[in-house]
Amino acid sequence: MLFRSGWGPAFACSFRLHTLDFAVPGRHGKLGFRGKYSGSGIWCLEYFYTPIHRPLLPVFPHLLFPLDSGHWTLDSLYGVEMIDTTVDLGRGLAIKNPVMTASGTFGYGEEASAYFDLSELGAVVAKGISLLSMEGNPPPRIVETPAGMLNSIGLQNVGVERFVADKLPFLVESGAVIIANILGGSIGEYVRVAERLTGTDGVSALEVNISCPNVKEGGVQFGMRPELAAELVAALRSATGLHLMVKLSPNSGDIPEMARAVRDAGADSISLINTVTGMEIDIRTRSPVLGRVIGGLSGPAIRPIALRMVYEAALAVDIPVVGIGGIGDPENAIKFLIAGASAVQVGTATFTDPSAPMRIVRGVRSFMEGQGMHSLGQVVGSLVVDDP
Repeated sequence: MLFRSGWGPAFACSFRLHTLDFAVPGRHGKLGFRGKYSGSGIWCLEYFYTPIHRPLLPVFPHLLFPLDSGHWTLDSLYGVEMIDTTVDLGRGLAIKNPVMTASGTFGYGEEASAYFDLSELGAVVAKGISLLSMEGNPPPRIVETPAGMLNSIGLQNVGVERFVADKLPFLVESGAVIIANILGGSIGEYVRVAERLTGTDGVSALEVNISCPNVKEGGVQFGMRPELAAELVAALRSATGLHLMVKLSPNSGDIPEMARAVRDAGADSISLINTVTGMEIDIRTRSPVLGRVIGGLSGPAIRPIALRMVYEAALAVDIPVVGIGGIGDPENAIKFLIAGASAVQVGTATFTDPSAPMRIVRGVRSFMEGQGMHSLGQVVGSLVVDDP
């Protein structure tokens, strides 16, 4: 199949064909490249030319690139440009596209690597890490609900030392941008985890789970009181130079107030929402389905709640917002971006479709192509609201 373009309008192709050729006729012959899909998301390219174009060969080297690495457009004889899906979240955290995994639903990435190349995501947010290993809650710990899932895992994890020794090397080898989610029962525990991960090869940022109970405050979650959240973030800001992404709870009440509190304390970005508290009952036994009675609701059921809170947070603060909650397809990811999120995280959807994050990466890019957009900034915060 041969496509030709002259000096006129830009030529675009979505790279969904199995073979394709490009040829750009000019005044002195033609220059182009030929691609063939070889499976596993890889396109093999080779150039072809007439002698007059020999000086331009560096534009079309023999190369390999991932299918999802970008959308290419031939604008002229002299080169190509890509639709820009990159996101700069500040303090050294720059990602190639706005799609991340959500902590707690993706483990440490090893299982999902059988479905796609982890390095093609914007970032992998690893399962939450505490100072010491945690066994978690007694079973049952998961129950399916209409349009969602309740979980009461109890923050089970291997602890920071085993994470660094046993889990992190695989993620580093994968080439993924790694965000470590951290938790603790006191400010001191959070700080020690952050200090251990600071300077560790491969960790680009810390996502701070402030939905943990503060033992010294009678078990009140850090994320329920702005002053407690701010005290924790300020301590972490003093302890590390890594990007701090603070994960907000939907159960805190005033999301804009909480967002401003953690921003003023030193957060570089915020992510929201964490799960919504809920419960389920077995009517035959008249007992709670979950071992600890109450759990966290996630999945499509919470998406409208999450979308509203992301919108409110993006209006309240001038730092990047990462949207989480019921995102399972490109359309819903785009809604969060339009509402003001700079990036999104995909969580519960991976239980039914492990490749959902990559499907969303492709879908966001396809949407931008269809809308004639060249930069993700044209999507983020583009919500049109009529004046009251």
